[in-house]
Amino acid sequence: MANTELEVVTPEMVERNLRTLEMLSMSFPDINSVSTEIINLQAILNLPKGTEHFIADLHGEYEAFNHILRNASGNIKRKVTALLQGRLSHGEIRELCTTIYYPIEVLDQKMEAGLATDAYYRHTIPLLVEICRTISSKYTRSKVRKSLPKAFSYIIEELLHESSEESDKTAYVAEIIDSIISTGQARNFVISICEVIQRLSIDFLHILGDVFDRGSGAHLIMDRLCEYHKFDFQWGNHDILWMGACAGNDACIANALRLCLKFGNIDTLEDGYGINLLPLATFAMSHYGDDPCTIYAPKLCDSNNNQINTALMAKMHKAITVIQFKLEAALIDKYPKWNMADRKLLDMVDYEKGTVVIDGETYTLKDANFPTIDPANPNALTEEEKQLVKQLHRSFRMSEKLYRHIKCILSHGCMYAISNSNLLFHASIPLNEDGTLKSIEVAGKSVKGKDLLHRIGMVLRDAFTEDAATAEREYARDYFLYMWCGPDSPLFDKSKMATFERYLLDDPKTHQEQKGAYFRLRNNEEVIDRILDEFGVSGKHRHIINGHVPVRLTKGESPIRAGGKLMVIDGGFAKAYHDTTGSAGYTLVYHSRGFQLVKHEPFTSREDAIRTGTDIVDTTEIIELNSRRILVKDTDNGREMMRQISELRQLLYAYRHGMIKERLSAD
Repeated sequence: MANTELEVVTPEMVERNLRTLEMLSMSFPDINSVSTEIINLQAILNLPKGTEHFIADLHGEYEAFNHILRNASGNIKRKVTALLQGRLSHGEIRELCTTIYYPIEVLDQKMEAGLATDAYYRHTIPLLVEICRTISSKYTRSKVRKSLPKAFSYIIEELLHESSEESDKTAYVAEIIDSIISTGQARNFVISICEVIQRLSIDFLHILGDVFDRGSGAHLIMDRLCEYHKFDFQWGNHDILWMGACAGNDACIANALRLCLKFGNIDTLEDGYGINLLPLATFAMSHYGDDPCTIYAPKLCDSNNNQINTALMAKMHKAITVIQFKLEAALIDKYPKWNMADRKLLDMVDYEKGTVVIDGETYTLKDANFPTIDPANPNALTEEEKQLVKQLHRSFRMSEKLYRHIKCILSHGCMYAISNSNLLFHASIPLNEDGTLKSIEVAGKSVKGKDLLHRIGMVLRDAFTEDAATAEREYARDYFLYMWCGPDSPLFDKSKMATFERYLLDDPKTHQEQKGAYFRLRNNEEVIDRILDEFGVSGKHRHIINGHVPVRLTKGESPIRAGGKLMVIDGGFAKAYHDTTGSAGYTLVYHSRGFQLVKHEPFTSREDAIRTGTDIVDTTEIIELNSRRILVKDTDNGREMMRQISELRQLLYAYRHGMIKERLSAD
């Protein structure tokens, strides 16, 4: 609980902060304005905290993500049920919730069926107002007002704060609703108030990395996020890959293309970001036209990938994979301190025998047809490959939408965040085997823990900073690849990325990627406490929240670890993970009563949700309940407000004692 005791304002304190107070007086020019703001902030401190939602590893599953935002991870339905159970049937509650989630589509259906009558709106609008009143009750009028659409701001505000149950207000409220209907605004009003309910149901959204890859809707998720009212973004390894591609790292470009082709995901590339795949398709047909490329057949996770047939995708997939190995080798040679020479496996292939030597053992390749590899210099790009890489590079660099999305990621986040005694990061904090923090060299400086994540974030930003020195920008651009697959990267933290082995070798032992010490020690409370102390996270109930490694419920794994101090919320949004994890993603919800973990079942489709009222089936597990409601004064925002109150009280003292003159209207 935050300390809300007010310190005594003294002349010495005011004198010491006089310059700051003079600047503050520009916003609060007199005693009345200062007093009003103090009263306002003190009142806000005693409201319940807003509801935070934490989501990780969306992996392009736009429809599921969009639905979760619309239904607030099932929270809207729970509130509607609690409010209207006994007054409406189960079916009526379900229909009303579907209207809240998808108001435009539901009203279109009702209009086509002749059901969008005046009677329907007279019945529905009061219910929606009542729901909105309940959900907005924890917020100030000012905050609610800022969430209202301009067209109906005054009307919604009046309805929210006037009750039709009061006899002297019944006619007033009824007349407002009748006027909405008679002026032909009922449809627009319903859409607007439903969107307000959605918005107020999630006060803040935390994205813990990996929006990109696997599913075909990463660009749609980013469109939604870039317009979202309040969110932050902790970078994940798959986001870093696309950030590197946008910055012009050719190895990252090749990896991003390979993953899209591996999962049959052409939508993100062509429709989402306008990446021209024709040069790659032409190259692939030229060099692999007679090659069935069987082991490169795409895993079609979506049913709408028909722009390019699967046979051609397999050839493109193989072509870009070979190019990726070559491009990675060039960067590995450029940066020997990365200690990744063991990943230059094209050097270890006997191209006549079709074998490769790894860790002293010889393995037979599943595919030994490499028409673009010169055995004497296997990592050298051919002239045609060089030309292709230039074309793909240009296509990524010229994608205005990709650049806009990456700038959004950069402006809303970094490698970690601390929010209300919770440390958020995507994957790991590199550790030594004894659980102590591991020092890693980044841009010539050895750093660990908090300094490591901070320095990485600063270095990577140089790739997009116009005034950064050329050498710094080049290093930053190249470093994205290490962050993607380097053994000591906090976003990877494994012994190797076994891409070559998984594609070309049958022996499963070669596919193993040994996880770093963090993943082996993260059940240890002492280790988690050490990390929390390193980042300065305080509070009786403090946690690490991250994702990256899917929680396999089918194998008995739990998302709650280290005595409740660590929450791993990668539940497998991507369809490719559903059979493995036994769920379709998690949302961690932190409201004024405590933490709840919502486990989602697979989302069928937007169409089903609208047509039949099908919702995501979810299971809620209470992680931590507080004995009393958590108030704004107990949060980071509350502590900032108390700092502001302290400064305002000093300004009030300065005005009253003539240390600063009021800027009265007569001046």
